[in-house]
Amino acid sequence: MMQDMQTYLEPTQESGRDFFMRATTGPVVMLNLLRFRPVADYSAAPHLAPEKPISGEAAYRLYFEHTQPHLEASGGKVLFLGRGGKYLIGPASEEWDMVLLVKQASTASFLAFASNEAYLAGIGHRTAALADSRLLPMVAEIL
Repeated sequence: MMQDMQTYLEPTQESGRDFFMRATTGPVVMLNLLRFRPVADYSAAPHLAPEKPISGEAAYRLYFEHTQPHLEASGGKVLFLGRGGKYLIGPASEEWDMVLLVKQASTASFLAFASNEAYLAGIGHRTAALADSRLLPMVAEIL
């Protein structure tokens, strides 16, 4: 019998509060782990749907193209975008299609970016694209 696995596509109210309560100073790097749907699901944003069905990866590329100018305007920068795969250390049953590292100048600049209405107008491409995701905010620490 196959178990239903929980997916994560949006932050919860609690996780969002915890992120902002960390009171970090300085830059924040967001580690994005992305798993795409075989076919993008535009049911939540039919106004953004292409004429013909596209893959989740193609929908994410539309999201990325829409997002990049807003990200850069907020002071954000893509540090890495690449293919994922299976873990070297981690659950053998879990793999990610794409990995993305995004640097923001601060938590406040991330909030400004994430709440920008022009950015949010294209977020339906992300929702259509993803079957599952993880977002891990990271801050630099000197060892």
